[in-house]
Amino acid sequence: MVGETSVENGRHVAWSIKKIEQQADPETGRSDGRDMGRQDKIGARGGRKGASEIRLQYGALCWRHVESAVEVLLISSRDTGRWVIPKGWPIARLSPEAAAMQEAWEEAGARGQINPVCLGRYGYRKGLSANITVPCAVAVYGLRVETLAMVYPEAKMRCRSWVPLAAAATLVEEPGLRKIIAEFLPPIEGRHGPIAAEEDEEGAPDLRGRGAR
Repeated sequence: MVGETSVENGRHVAWSIKKIEQQADPETGRSDGRDMGRQDKIGARGGRKGASEIRLQYGALCWRHVESAVEVLLISSRDTGRWVIPKGWPIARLSPEAAAMQEAWEEAGARGQINPVCLGRYGYRKGLSANITVPCAVAVYGLRVETLAMVYPEAKMRCRSWVPLAAAATLVEEPGLRKIIAEFLPPIEGRHGPIAAEEDEEGAPDLRGRGAR
């Protein structure tokens, strides 16, 4: 097993979160906001439109060079503890790659250079509560990590670990994410990272060759 390394928005968002917390789940009668993080509460606002509606998220593939090899920074999910990459819902007034960079900071404490070219997209089902799951498509952007903070917003909620590229592809569960990691090539001067082919998972549309916007 890979060793673990211990290593806001404005008034409108705050009001929206408060409103969601006060709404009762029609199935359980309990508050929708129970046991949800800030980003999950924001994402749940669109959940009432239909369980089959695909939500778009932005993720960061955090990486670094170690001698001649490449390592990927994986983090544990808050709910199941499985290995994932930082990702979250769109953030008002931020571009897709900037939103991915913000997630890398909040969930992994990573800072660095983000590549504006989308590496690819993958699909999965996200649990918003015990009774609510929604299909998501995650647009992934490469972030070359320059610094890792000891203190960051979700430091006490997750573990993080640097993992060799090939091993990282085997540790994540989502087939589409495995493919993106396995085929990742760090950008060099004059060349952006390649756009990986995507798989149509969990009802996610085939977005092969398209940008992230």
